[in-house]
Amino acid sequence: MPGILHADIAHRRFRFTTHPPGERLVPFVTHYWVIHWDLRGQPPHEQHVLPYPAVNVTFMPGRCRVTGVPRGRFTEVLTSTGRVVGARFRPTGFRPFLDGPVSTLTDRFRPVEAVFGADGRGLAEAVLAADEAGAVGLLDRFLSERAPDQPDAAAGTVERVIARAARDSAVTRVDQLVDASGVRTLQRQFAEYVGVGPKWVIRRWRLHEAAAAAESAGGGLDVAALAAALGYADQAHLTRDFTAVVGEPPARYARAQPGPA
Repeated sequence: MPGILHADIAHRRFRFTTHPPGERLVPFVTHYWVIHWDLRGQPPHEQHVLPYPAVNVTFMPGRCRVTGVPRGRFTEVLTSTGRVVGARFRPTGFRPFLDGPVSTLTDRFRPVEAVFGADGRGLAEAVLAADEAGAVGLLDRFLSERAPDQPDAAAGTVERVIARAARDSAVTRVDQLVDASGVRTLQRQFAEYVGVGPKWVIRRWRLHEAAAAAESAGGGLDVAALAAALGYADQAHLTRDFTAVVGEPPARYARAQPGPA
């Protein structure tokens, strides 16, 4: 369950499934996701998420909205019983559906109808009334009808830069991405297509790596070695960044995991 913190606990409190987008939307949408929960007679569940550099569109009763990139930790409280249907876009994937730079959404929520108009309101009503497969199908058709034939060239370049930052732990500075891509306007391009800057994106990928390492290491996490591997100046810098976003230091987060099977 990507981005979901303390996933072993989360798995016992709700069901998380994903569905691939249709072929036309592959350049824009990573996947559709659905969460079901039934906590009747149980205490509320507070779920923390380490967000990706991606816009999400989500549908649940009374709250159908477009969510820009949250720069901090995202928390959702689940009570009683319910369902959320969502679409997670690729880092640059939402720009064609928006009437301005993606940075206008950063740290913000906008009602679906504020972005898609009356058609968005109709979509929300239909998604909420449908079963899981039907809801995903409705959302895929709606977005497919509004998607361009292909991303523009600048979006493709930014997407490749982000992919490089994601897969290469040695990337720790923006100048490395500038040198590798030859693009001298990354800050402006990221604001237009992603909503957050390249420095934030690099740091967020490294924090995802840190969380994954902590989950696999359990109580045996070597925080100093992890900090060095991820390009941090020292253990204190990683601990500070990790705590600010995850809500607890990496060593404590690691100790709370079930550890290797």
